[in-house]
Amino acid sequence: MNKLIITAAVNGGITSRQKNPGVPYTPEEIAQAVYDCWNAGASIAHIHARNDDGSPSYSAEVYGEIVQRIRDRCDILINLSTSGLNLPADLPKNEAWNHLRYRPEIASFNCGSVNHGDKPFINPPALVRELALDMREYDVKPEIEVYHSGVINESLLLRNEGFLSGPLYFTFALGIRGGAAATCKNLLHFAESIPEDSVWTALGIGKDQLPVNLHTILLGGHVRTGMEDNVYYSYKELARDNAQLVERIARFSLETGRQIASPDEARMMLGIKVSQNAAASVA
Repeated sequence: MNKLIITAAVNGGITSRQKNPGVPYTPEEIAQAVYDCWNAGASIAHIHARNDDGSPSYSAEVYGEIVQRIRDRCDILINLSTSGLNLPADLPKNEAWNHLRYRPEIASFNCGSVNHGDKPFINPPALVRELALDMREYDVKPEIEVYHSGVINESLLLRNEGFLSGPLYFTFALGIRGGAAATCKNLLHFAESIPEDSVWTALGIGKDQLPVNLHTILLGGHVRTGMEDNVYYSYKELARDNAQLVERIARFSLETGRQIASPDEARMMLGIKVSQNAAASVA
C-alpha cells in the first residue's frame, strides 16, 4: 500500500477558541502549529487566515506572512483556503483567492454548492472556472472539496472542458450538515466514483473525524485531521493541539503497517514538482 499523506487542517475559518483555546489565530501561532504538525508527521498544512480576534481574514498580506513564516521553518506543502463562505458582501468574489500569488503548492477548489449548516455555500460555475484559470496561472494544485457526489460529476466536466488537468486530487468532506453523512458506505462510493489515477483524502467532522480517518487508512486513501474539523481528542477531552491529532494518525497508520509520506514524497504522489514552490519568494 502507498504511503499515507497526512494533512493538518490547523484552524479553519469558523472554529473558535471558545471551543478550544488552542486554535491558532495569528500568523505566528498558525506557523508554529504547522511546524509542530510537520514534526509530528504531517506533509500538508491546510490553512485559513484569521484576524487577531479570530474572525476570518481575506487579507493577502496576512496570508503572505503566514506562508513566509512556514517556509522559513519547514518544507511542508502549503494548502491555502479559497473559500468565499465568509467573504464580506462588499468584496469581489475573487478576493477569496487573492493570496494565490504567494504560490502555495495546493489550494482548495470548491466546484459545487452545498448548504453548509445554516448557511448556503454557493459556488457558481462561472466563478469556479475563473478560479481554475487563476490556479493554473500560479501553478497551484486544485484540491477538489467533495461534499456530495454532484461535486465529483462537476469536476469531471471541468476536466473534460480543459479547466482541470492531470491526476485529480479530491478531499471527501463527510459529516457536514447539508452534505454526505460520515459513513463508510459514502466513503466507498466516493472513492469508487473518481478516476483511477486520482489521489484522494478524507475527513470527518466532530466525532466522525477518527472513524473516517481510520477507514481511510485501511482503504488506501489519505487523511486530514486537525482543529478545523474537530477540537476533541476523545469524548469530552479537548485536543492539546493540532500536533496531538497528527501524532495519533501517524501512530495508527504505522501500527497497521502503512508508512508515512514525507513532504517530498507527497509532492511526487500529487504530481507536484519536488520543492517547486517551497523556496518561492512571497514578494
